[in-house]
Amino acid sequence: MAYKEKIDMSRLPVHIAVIMDGNGRWAQQRGYDRIVGHQNGVTSVRETTEAAAEIGIKYLTLYAFSTENWGRPKQEVDALMELLVDTIEKETPTLNKNNVRLRAIGDLSRLPEGAENKLRNCLKQTETNTGLNLVLALSYSARWEITAAAQAMCRDARDGRLNPDDITDRVVASYLDTRDMPDPDLLIRTSGEQRISNFLLWQLAYTELYFTETHWPDFRKENFYQAIYEYQQRERRFGK
Repeated sequence: MAYKEKIDMSRLPVHIAVIMDGNGRWAQQRGYDRIVGHQNGVTSVRETTEAAAEIGIKYLTLYAFSTENWGRPKQEVDALMELLVDTIEKETPTLNKNNVRLRAIGDLSRLPEGAENKLRNCLKQTETNTGLNLVLALSYSARWEITAAAQAMCRDARDGRLNPDDITDRVVASYLDTRDMPDPDLLIRTSGEQRISNFLLWQLAYTELYFTETHWPDFRKENFYQAIYEYQQRERRFGK
């Protein structure tokens, strides 16, 4: 029986986050340049997005480019930026057709100007869609996000807009990039690595973690549905 048929549709995770890992290793194992792995990973993004939309997942967050990735060789970074923006542009009509809203979190100001402008244009084109929220984490890291939130709270406290004694976990969450999203119920990481790599550190406090040996370019709908099925076999206690 396919995993999709095993899923209890009444207990779906609301928000699934994915660390799309293994593109470079997938390519190197086949004697290709690393960028070929990233190019093949686009198919996995498409399949995963379709799978999430088909069964009614509300939020799908993909870790597409971390702040640490800026330290990679310039040739790879430039190729990644071009691939990301070109793919987003090409897929925007399909997103609209399927009522998918594209969103982005991260330090977008660090993106090349042309890439940032194209991204924001695509975000604008899908902003009224009411189906799946496809969230791209671009130039993102959790430590950057939390640091930026702390700086914003300090500025508001200095200017009299925030009383330090009133700061709670909910107030902190309201300063994060994900302020209007629920925390992830499930985190999927591909390629066998078992760490969260500076991704959504605040939001993952009670998230269920799922690791698979499959490299991202080989990740398909059945792999996605298997992760959801495995998630549903667990008991979530939230520390209680």
